[in-house]
Amino acid sequence: MTPPNPIIEIRSGKKVFGSFTALSDINLSIQEGEILTLLGPSGCGKTTLMRMVAGFDGLTEGSLRIGGVDVAGVPPERRPVNMVFQRYALFPHLDVFENVAFGLKVKGLPKSEIKQRVQRILHIVQLESFADRYIDQISGGQSQRVALARALVNGPKVLLLDEPLAALDLKIRQHMLAEMKRIHAETGATFIYVTHDQDEAMILSDRVALMEKGRIVQLDRPEDMYAKPKSLFAAKFLGETNLFEAKVTHVNGVGTTAVTPSGIRFVASGAPNASQDDGVTISLRPESLSFQAGDAAPQSVEGTVEDIVFIGSRSFYTVRLDDRSTVRIQVQRNGRTVLPALHARTKVFWDAANVVMLPQR
Repeated sequence: MTPPNPIIEIRSGKKVFGSFTALSDINLSIQEGEILTLLGPSGCGKTTLMRMVAGFDGLTEGSLRIGGVDVAGVPPERRPVNMVFQRYALFPHLDVFENVAFGLKVKGLPKSEIKQRVQRILHIVQLESFADRYIDQISGGQSQRVALARALVNGPKVLLLDEPLAALDLKIRQHMLAEMKRIHAETGATFIYVTHDQDEAMILSDRVALMEKGRIVQLDRPEDMYAKPKSLFAAKFLGETNLFEAKVTHVNGVGTTAVTPSGIRFVASGAPNASQDDGVTISLRPESLSFQAGDAAPQSVEGTVEDIVFIGSRSFYTVRLDDRSTVRIQVQRNGRTVLPALHARTKVFWDAANVVMLPQR
């Protein structure tokens, strides 16, 4: 099946401010109706990339097409996009209905159409009963939904969201992520979401574009980026991981073997992009380690339990290995698994399928 034409396509994008290169080698296609998250640390270029899509900044080099149309020189108000900012920029002197209706009134639409469109979008964001309240009379989460409604009521092909949940506390953020997925499903708009929060990216996204120093270093589904990072930066940025420096000692079509200086042996399934005698970094997620051997030729190492942290149904164990390095292990506490006590000697097991070998930098 031929993939649909992208709603947004950037080719060889570059943005320079004076002597500073903010973005380089940006090649990105975003499909209609998907949620794509630009993820990365502060200063990596994700907001600059979003501002280029919005039309607030132009490309220094390269091309940008929206809906198949080259938008070079097209101002923000003439692009089929709308943006929700971190601070929402709502009007405190207007009630919820008037805030949402503002853009439609500027366009000069008939009152009857404005009323119909505003009522429909307030229904989608579940704020019908708050239509006559002012912004200082509603909560932060409700204000965020007003900002979403105001952007969506114009019917944009693309909605740009620049860290819209940053001002909310944890529980409200978690609730709003679920609400945004529901709103996205009901409207069918394409969402481009900017965040430095890995959990937001994992929960919300169809795909994640991970950025580092002005470049997209990996573009993947969240689950694939987490399980199969392509660089040490990706492994460390998206979730917690255990890292080991090792040297490749054996490569064949079935697996690749690498050994640390202290003699810990790792075998990775398949054929990672590594050759004999290459230096590699081994990445093992905490939940990939266990105190019990699995069924698939488990690998293991011995150590001593140094710390135990209980978090609800999960426990995090820190085990000091015999070479003095440490590993973190996440286990589910179900009452049936026998777990080691603090300061006890133990074995730590893992399977080849969970070993990720990354090139050293």
